[in-house]
Amino acid sequence: MKDYIEERAVSIANYIIDSNATVRQTAKAFGVSKSTVHKDVTERLMQVNPTLAMEARKVLDLNKSERHIRGGLATKEKYLHQQSSMA
Repeated sequence: MKDYIEERAVSIANYIIDSNATVRQTAKAFGVSKSTVHKDVTERLMQVNPTLAMEARKVLDLNKSERHIRGGLATKEKYLHQQSSMA
């Protein structure tokens, strides 16, 4: 594996852990796709630094378990905003 890919995988994992970021937030911050972020953390990082990979995975799993709540809140906010603009 190329050195810059390994470095990116470590940087991505540190960012996720430090900022409790989602895959989308991380992808936007690093200018890569969600698929790249996911592959870096789940596959590539396991070969480089398994401990760091497990920590990052815990954050991603937590975010995944909470995403339905965030989606519901976003929908609620959307409709509240529409309702207030109609009145």
